[in-house]
Amino acid sequence: MKEDALVSVIIPVYNGGQYVKACINMMLNQSYKNLEIIVVDDGSVDNSAAIAQEFPVKLIRHDQNRGLSAARNTGIDAAQGKYIHFMDVDDEINLDYYKALVEAITEMRADIACGGMINETKNYKTWLFKKREVFTDTNDKLKATFVGKWGYVWRYLFSLDFLKQHKLRFEEGRFIEDLMFSLPAVFYAERVVVVPGAEYLYYQRENSIMTRKDEAHRKKRREDHNHTKAYRAAFCKEHNIKIPGLDTGRTAYVLRKVVKWIWK
Repeated sequence: MKEDALVSVIIPVYNGGQYVKACINMMLNQSYKNLEIIVVDDGSVDNSAAIAQEFPVKLIRHDQNRGLSAARNTGIDAAQGKYIHFMDVDDEINLDYYKALVEAITEMRADIACGGMINETKNYKTWLFKKREVFTDTNDKLKATFVGKWGYVWRYLFSLDFLKQHKLRFEEGRFIEDLMFSLPAVFYAERVVVVPGAEYLYYQRENSIMTRKDEAHRKKRREDHNHTKAYRAAFCKEHNIKIPGLDTGRTAYVLRKVVKWIWK
């Protein structure tokens, strides 16, 4: 494959020194080589930035911790690629991840490519594609990606021009921000392609945004979860859409969850 499409990979880091080296090496070992690796150090007080500086990456540092959304927005502003991907520093991807996504999004002339995901702790959320398919109808896009239930933004390779055209940004100051970005992105995309052979392994690490147990953090997480639900409801009402697994097909979703749990 002719590698003429630059992919900007945005890797936010906050006190993630124990993961930085492995994550960057994983990028450098990708079969697709035309990557712009942008590490956004979000006010870390550990050695995250020092480790990143040892590698051929674009390092951007926030003077203070501003949150994941702000770090991702900083990455969007700095990105020079034709396509953009948001990578969490403590997760993993297979070595042909970008090759598979770039081939699909380019050949299918899509705005978004959606890869598969393997959820380490919630097996029913593991979602892998068996064949490449392109979707243009709104309901088909929502059903194929399941974006209204699982908004994880790292599942997608986006056209950067598409994101800028629709002025898509992450809402800052929130713990749960992905769905408010990925749902409108999938909705507005003219073409979405789903891609076999691109697999993202999602871990839930101890003391992460989603697992911290102190009461103040849990309260903030609940508030942001409710904020996201309200956003989703308002977006659906505005655009007259229904969410697969929530508004439609709920029985199939619950059955999938039960079966996956039994066979875990």
